[in-house]
Amino acid sequence: MAIRLSEYLKNKYGEKVYRLSLSSGCSCPNRDGSIKLSDGTALYGGCTFCSEGGSGEFAADVAPIDIQIEDAKERIRKKTNAQKFIAYFQSFTNTYGDIDRLTKLYMETIRREDIEILSLGTRPDCLGSDVMEMLCELRKVKPVWIELGLQTIHEATAKSFHRGYELSVFEDAYHRLKEIGVEVIVHVIFGLPGESKEDMISTIKYLSDLKPSIDGIKIQNLQILKGTRMYEEYEKTHFHILDLEEYSELLRESLIILPENTVVHRMTGDGPRRLLAKPLWSLDKKNVLNTINRKTGDLFSVK
Repeated sequence: MAIRLSEYLKNKYGEKVYRLSLSSGCSCPNRDGSIKLSDGTALYGGCTFCSEGGSGEFAADVAPIDIQIEDAKERIRKKTNAQKFIAYFQSFTNTYGDIDRLTKLYMETIRREDIEILSLGTRPDCLGSDVMEMLCELRKVKPVWIELGLQTIHEATAKSFHRGYELSVFEDAYHRLKEIGVEVIVHVIFGLPGESKEDMISTIKYLSDLKPSIDGIKIQNLQILKGTRMYEEYEKTHFHILDLEEYSELLRESLIILPENTVVHRMTGDGPRRLLAKPLWSLDKKNVLNTINRKTGDLFSVK
């Protein structure tokens, strides 16, 4: 059975571990024209569902890392006496850039006494040999998580939202990361335009069959944000948006399929209120969590 991230961390570290949203100052090859389609067209602006802030709308502004960490800790400590933290670099592609700068940044971060885990969101096509060497050195200090934004296994869908790489690239990156002992968390989005329930579940089945098994998964419903190209697409076509019942049922079916002890890092998304166009049900976080818990609570190995 699956296990919730909060319980996994509490079991491992003896107390609750809090995530600090940080910024590495990286961009994304899908935004600056570095990635080109088969016809030679360069991609700009990122995936069509991404806003100007990337995937980390709530991440800190770029500032010296010690200041970012202390500011993020202060926000958390207004509510709790937190002592242990995950340094989470979420926005954009956090292995894309000058390797010397990134190595210095991440080594400075992971060596801090209050940081238990370094977590980097990135793309599978931004894990060259120099990055892998950096990750090997980092994991000698403390655990390193790499979060890969797969979203779907279906090539037609991936092309439609301009993911910019094929499934084989993900597979290669996944196996290379597992070979060096890095924990891999895979991101999946339910409700992408044109995907059926069977399409979404087949993505979960694919991930469930990976060997070695995936360490963790993040699942969220598609967030349509104002100002994105996907918002423009929705305004023109009004493609189907999952309702909460549909989404929670998909989550249940997914949890049944996932390998035993897969750590579930996320089961819902937090679109910024000022930008969110659809689905509006996701704004009622309490109702969303209660509904998901009612639908899936019995499927977790630790309650």
